[in-house]
Amino acid sequence: MKKGDHMKPLFDLHTHTLASGHAYSTLKENIEAASERGLAAMGFSEHAPSMPGAPDPMYFMNFKIIPDTILGVRIYRGIEADILDFNGAVDVDAAMAARLDYVIASLHPPIISSGTREENTRALVGAMRHPFVTIIGHPDDDRYPLDYTELAAAAARERVALELNNSSFRPSTGRVNGRKNAVSLLNACRVHDARVVMNSDSHIAFDVGDLSLCEELIEETNFPRELVLNYTLEGLEYVLKEGVSLPDCEKLLCASGK
Repeated sequence: MKKGDHMKPLFDLHTHTLASGHAYSTLKENIEAASERGLAAMGFSEHAPSMPGAPDPMYFMNFKIIPDTILGVRIYRGIEADILDFNGAVDVDAAMAARLDYVIASLHPPIISSGTREENTRALVGAMRHPFVTIIGHPDDDRYPLDYTELAAAAARERVALELNNSSFRPSTGRVNGRKNAVSLLNACRVHDARVVMNSDSHIAFDVGDLSLCEELIEETNFPRELVLNYTLEGLEYVLKEGVSLPDCEKLLCASGK
């Protein structure tokens, strides 16, 4: 991103509500926050059932009742799946994924203990191979050391986005060396032409759509704008399941400030 370029991110797909068990806002409050920030689209991505406090699988079966557009924001129905082993198994099956617009897959300490750098990387690469996984969540945590060269190459090959997670860069984060690792991730993505997606990982409505720390890092590293998905309609399409409808272009252009 060039200095002085103020094009706004159009969407935030990694958000949590009270349903995740350790977040503090309702879906309505999150959507209101997304609307106030001028987002064209917001996805909610509750934790999958293996996470302590996560909703019952039935929660993900009734998404048909949620309107596609609320307060001018296109709503997408996602999930943050837990990676269960070093081969990339996840706690989302094809039947559940069929009800969703996208799936984030992440490593979480309550679910799996860290392995070696090779094992952790193999877990993420394995998760990418599920046809419904479109985003790898917060691959920036030294609690799970990773080979970023291999990860970026696999993401480009599998057409999966690697997440820049705004919450990883906050002083209050429980993750370790997130910003330092994100620089390594971006360097590898630049080499391998891998896409990144900025997300808030908000657990309270005030953080929905706040991608400011991600944007600062992209600017500081002079990372190519064309590899950041949040600024275009095509970028949103990249991380949605095939056939999912998009916001209209007029709304996107309005949100982008064009």
